[in-house]
Amino acid sequence: MPTTGQAARPRSWAPADVGRMQLRGVAQVALSASPWTGLLFTVALFAGGWRIGVYGLLGVAASTVAAFVLGADRDGLANGLEGYCGCLTSIAIVVRLGASWRTALLAVLAAAVCAVLGAAVGHLLGRIGLPALTAPFCLVAGVLAPALPTAPAAAAPPLPGDGATTLSASELGHAFCDNFGQVFFLDKWYAGLILLVGLLVASWGAAVAAACGSLAAILTACAMGLPAERISEGLYGYNAVLVAIALAATFLTRTPWTAGYTALAAVASVPFTAAWQAFAQPSGGSPFTWPFVVTTWLFLAAVPALDRPGLSFEKAK
Repeated sequence: MPTTGQAARPRSWAPADVGRMQLRGVAQVALSASPWTGLLFTVALFAGGWRIGVYGLLGVAASTVAAFVLGADRDGLANGLEGYCGCLTSIAIVVRLGASWRTALLAVLAAAVCAVLGAAVGHLLGRIGLPALTAPFCLVAGVLAPALPTAPAAAAPPLPGDGATTLSASELGHAFCDNFGQVFFLDKWYAGLILLVGLLVASWGAAVAAACGSLAAILTACAMGLPAERISEGLYGYNAVLVAIALAATFLTRTPWTAGYTALAAVASVPFTAAWQAFAQPSGGSPFTWPFVVTTWLFLAAVPALDRPGLSFEKAK
């Protein structure tokens, strides 16, 4: 996953280097290589619960160590590129199973598998110029979710209403913040706010793009008549936040055309998320970040075919 900043390759793996690598692994969930962003993200994880914080760091460590043992690129290791999928996978497991030594063992093994899948997906997609994003996490978590014996089948989400959904001021505020928090399975509004601050530390462009993505998702979900409770919980907007960061602040040059293109992608991710929830939840599954991954792939793949000078598939500056 390309980043909004690159770290120099360490000459040795000193404790400080390992600590920065760990923090960058958390930050890379939002395509950032800033250890300060990773530190704030870690604070947000613990604000959501000590189990999420501990297992998030455990997943980063397990995935990074596995990648190191298997001979992954040192630059990728230093920038946290081998840890972010393990972070999300480990959190997904503890959210489903609760904390125990068995959960910890499963989280470590699943995070290690993420390192292998990350190499495979990166190698295959690199041939066509697309990033792996969080696809390794989605693949591992997507297999585990319905397979775990304690994973109950959930009822399908309620169908959209006849008209637009109206949110109270409180619901609107929670929706805006929880759209950030749900990226890490967090349901505390203040945890989402900490994540936004972490993005701002890394890049004002990423923070603005994410905020706009969150607002676009809320408006789209309301226009579709989706349930207010689920909108306020951030269940329809977290993919739009990631899409906005990826397109407007990471992969495409920053132009007015890019802003409009990103807004369209963020809007498109909302019905995609709702449809994936309706499809996966009855079997105990979840969309995870598949809507973000697929939407970003499609919109990036379309750029070279579009004759619009304002759109360029280059890293944002």
